[in-house]
Amino acid sequence: MAQSQRSTVEVDGRRLALSNLDKVLYPKTGFTKGEVVDYYARIAPVLLPHICDRPMSFKRYPDGVDSEGFFAKNAPRGTPDWVRTVRLPAPGSSKDRETLDYVVVGDLATLVWAANLAGLELHVPQWTVGPRGGARGCDRLVLDLDPGEPATVVECAEVALLLKDLVEADGLEPHAKTSGSKGMQVSASVHETTAEKTSGYAHRLAKQLEKERPDLVVSRMTKSLRPGKVFVDWSQNNAAKTTVAPYALRARAHPWVSTPVTWDEVSAARTVDDLRFTAGDTLDRVDRHGDLWEPLLSPGPELP
Repeated sequence: MAQSQRSTVEVDGRRLALSNLDKVLYPKTGFTKGEVVDYYARIAPVLLPHICDRPMSFKRYPDGVDSEGFFAKNAPRGTPDWVRTVRLPAPGSSKDRETLDYVVVGDLATLVWAANLAGLELHVPQWTVGPRGGARGCDRLVLDLDPGEPATVVECAEVALLLKDLVEADGLEPHAKTSGSKGMQVSASVHETTAEKTSGYAHRLAKQLEKERPDLVVSRMTKSLRPGKVFVDWSQNNAAKTTVAPYALRARAHPWVSTPVTWDEVSAARTVDDLRFTAGDTLDRVDRHGDLWEPLLSPGPELP
């Protein structure tokens, strides 16, 4: 895609005005907004199925990743009428709103539109909305692994393998991805249920691992407990919380991506770079492996 200062493109029959495509959003690498738009356009075939029915929270960085970005949940003024939005309750809204109009990114044109707004990070809940915009139950379990320095993603990989064994023993099929930042996530499809049940199950797993491996795992958010250990954040299953989507960019020094990985790659990880992938790396991986998270698009079993 040409990276002119301003251009109009047609995407699936929608005309989009793209601006400032040559603006550098990742100063350390020179990665531009045009390259962000290009990445999202190219990764769309594997990304869209994972986000198409989930209300989106964007983290926008119009002045680049070295500036302070901001979360955008409410559809911005000027949102095209063809962009799907759903009005949902907004408990704890920072602007005291009772409801918000969330964007639902279900097609390539909407994804390109969002990328043009410098919506670098895409965060979604573990539940979906129906065709009329009603919130459904949780259909995905997530265990977010957050390392406390000096622990790194390598220690997260060790914990992910322990979680894999526990989750598989309960009849679920876990899959791993990097967070694109410091840690990892382990997820599994589950039969639609309540957030209280997925949170409760995840909490039990976290406490079990903390009991078995107190040298490595912590299940409590208290920061004083976390140095050198991996916090298993079970609370990401709360219906009000979101997790970075697979294949989404992160606002780090480099255009790193939250990238699905194989369990063999998790087992083999010895350095941080073994589990760190840029936009280009991720596109190459999809060419080779397809969507490693495709199994998560199928309905899962009941929680034990």
